[in-house]
Amino acid sequence: MNFKQIETFRAVMLTRSMTLAASQLHTSQPNVTRVISQLEKEVGFALFERVAGRIFPTIEAEALLREVERAFVGLDSLSESARSIRQSGTGSLRVGAVTSIAMSIIPEAIRLFTERYPKVPVVIHTSGSSAVAQWTAMRYCDVGLVSFLSDIPGIESALLRKERGVCVVPSDHRLARKRLIKARDLAGERFISLPHGSSTRLATDAAFESDDRELTIETPYATTICRMVGLGLGVGIVNPIVSRSMKTPGTKAIAFEPVIEFSSYVLRPANTPSTRLVRAFLACVDEVWI
Repeated sequence: MNFKQIETFRAVMLTRSMTLAASQLHTSQPNVTRVISQLEKEVGFALFERVAGRIFPTIEAEALLREVERAFVGLDSLSESARSIRQSGTGSLRVGAVTSIAMSIIPEAIRLFTERYPKVPVVIHTSGSSAVAQWTAMRYCDVGLVSFLSDIPGIESALLRKERGVCVVPSDHRLARKRLIKARDLAGERFISLPHGSSTRLATDAAFESDDRELTIETPYATTICRMVGLGLGVGIVNPIVSRSMKTPGTKAIAFEPVIEFSSYVLRPANTPSTRLVRAFLACVDEVWI
C-alpha cells in the first residue's frame, strides 16, 4: 500500500466519483480506476460497489477512510507548520484535546495565547484520549490534553488537574437547594450518563449501590449533558471544569458523594524538549483553569 493509492482512495471517497477524483488529482479517470483496483487487490476486499454507472463505498471502505483521515491529520499539520514558518518564521502551535477540555478550557487559553503571540497560527485537533495520545506520540500535535492515560509509547505525561465530579440538576429541581447530593438522592431520577465503556461511566455506576436511577440518555459529551439538564431532560454527573465554563442557563452544579474523581493530563512527545510556544500555551491553560 503506497501513498498514491491512499491519496487516490481518499479523493474518491470524498468526491464519491472516479471522474471528480481524477480532476482533483490532475490525472485521468482510467488511471484512478486502475489505482483503486490495485488497492482492492492489496487490501483483500472490495472498496466500492458499481451500480448503474455509479460507485458506492462499502462498509469496509468507510472503516478504512477513518484510518486514512487520522494519517492525513498529520499531513495537514505539517503543511500548516510549513506555511507558518514561510510566512512568519515562528512556526505554529498544534494542540490535541479531548472534547471536555476543548470546549471548556481551550477557548479562553487560546485567547490569552493569541494576545501574546498574535502571529502564531494555532491548530486544535479534538478527539478521544487515545487518539490525542497517538497524535502526540507521532508529533502531529505539539501537546495533548486528555482525561485518561493510554498505553501508547512515545509520550510523556503529567497530571494537570484532579477534580471532584459534580451533579448537574435543573435550577428549579427539588435537589437544587442542597449543598451536597448523595447517590441515594437520585433514586427515581432520570439520569443522563456518559456511554458504556468509558472509565468515568464505570466510576459513576460504581457510586450507586442499588441503581435506582432511571437511565434515559447516554452521550459521550459532558457539554451535551449540561445542555440537556438545562432543558429538563434529567440530571447528570460531570467534570466541574465543564459546568463552570459552560454556565448553562437553567442548571446548577452541586457537590456529589461518593467522590468521583475527574483527572486531566498533559502529554508531550517523549524525549523532546517542550518548545517555547508549548510552554507559553500551558502557562495560559494554568491561568484560565478555574
